[in-house]
Amino acid sequence: MRIAKTPIKMPERHRVIPVETDGASGLEARARAYPLGMRLGLHVHPAAQLLFASAGMMQVTTPRGRWLVPPQRAVWLPPGIEHAVDMLTDVEMRSLYIAPRRLAAHPDAARLAHEFVVAVGALLREAVLALFTEAAVARRIAILAELVLIELAEAEDATTFMPMPCDPRARRVAELVLADPRGSRGLDDIAAAAGVSPRTVTRIFPVETNLTFKEWRQRARIMAAMEAFGGGERLVKRVSVRLGFSSLAAFGHAFRQVTGMTPSAFLARCSQPMGGAMSGGGSPAGPPKTRLP
Repeated sequence: MRIAKTPIKMPERHRVIPVETDGASGLEARARAYPLGMRLGLHVHPAAQLLFASAGMMQVTTPRGRWLVPPQRAVWLPPGIEHAVDMLTDVEMRSLYIAPRRLAAHPDAARLAHEFVVAVGALLREAVLALFTEAAVARRIAILAELVLIELAEAEDATTFMPMPCDPRARRVAELVLADPRGSRGLDDIAAAAGVSPRTVTRIFPVETNLTFKEWRQRARIMAAMEAFGGGERLVKRVSVRLGFSSLAAFGHAFRQVTGMTPSAFLARCSQPMGGAMSGGGSPAGPPKTRLP
């Protein structure tokens, strides 16, 4: 897995599809396109955000960890959550913003109080994509947004989440592992490089991430595989060898343990975008003119 250190200075295309220009609805839908390598550095929104790619793959980082976001996944970010977004491919980004006052009135608000990734099923996918059509009007958008929130509260899925430890010792270990997902270094070597004992590593990781160090490291390898597939690699065997798996069968078993699907099934999903690049036709417009209150 990788995180770009500095933003690449390339233009973005964006179009704003406001629900109501006066902001009374507390909803706003935005469509943007970003190139491979673009980074949106750490920032916060006063509104909650449902963030997904109708095409391409992103990586979203928050204080809790990192998510890979292929087209069949979306990330929910409550108001005020600091996050950064890295484009791992060319990305057609879609965002739905929901004002805090509207979110607070929702019966499932308590279940939407933390960030998480969701598997985008058929109903959620169609509801989200319908928000980004020129035919969308305020009343229709409000109904669709209500449906999206109901589906979100039932759809949490952690298969593309990489929890990051907060303890500085464990954090150093985690960064070393992410820099070498192949796993060419043993625990003793990694611990020594991080200035911590192996015993401390094995003790801290379950507390900080709810995963043993071995499980966390395996997930890092599978996340690297998912990133490779999302970036255009189509040969499962090549990815398996690159990440140091002893056999294709071992890779497939590990991939299923983390994601619940085979590498081939994940590849098939990556090749099926959520929807059209810019629904409603026409060219992207200029800078946003409306914002949430």
